[in-house]
Amino acid sequence: MKNCKRAVMLGLTMCLTLTSILVAAQQKTRPSTVLSTIFPKGQKAPATNFTGNAWVTQLIQPDSAFNIPVGSVTFEPGARTYWHSHPGGQALLATGGTGYYQEKGRPIQILQAGDTVKCPPNIPHWHGASPDAGFTQIAITPNTETGRVIWLQEVTEQEYRQK
Repeated sequence: MKNCKRAVMLGLTMCLTLTSILVAAQQKTRPSTVLSTIFPKGQKAPATNFTGNAWVTQLIQPDSAFNIPVGSVTFEPGARTYWHSHPGGQALLATGGTGYYQEKGRPIQILQAGDTVKCPPNIPHWHGASPDAGFTQIAITPNTETGRVIWLQEVTEQEYRQK
């Protein structure tokens, strides 16, 4: 009888151990869609220039002495800008998650934290999060005396899903 109880206890212990290992493994493989950032999330980006949910925090306002606006943008999975261009160009610094960047006529670039992009002046482009993960970036827009941004059309689902 003692051997039977030991066998049952050993079997239960093994089942519980295997179950906890499997649960832990599943939790580690799920991509996180929640991003943490050192800057506040900011104001919701306008639906007239963004698809999905995005937030913008202006970190440095341009003025007469320092004419380079800098902002932090947080995109939920699937969120993105419309096509647009910058007369003075733009620099993007990826700070978290997985993002996309595409210039008109070129393939989508996948961005990860630490990646940088120089958007040439007057080149139509868009940027945002991948379908499965959020994305945060710092956007630096120099030479604003030539204009800050020219908004164009929405990025279609077909354009967004091509790779």
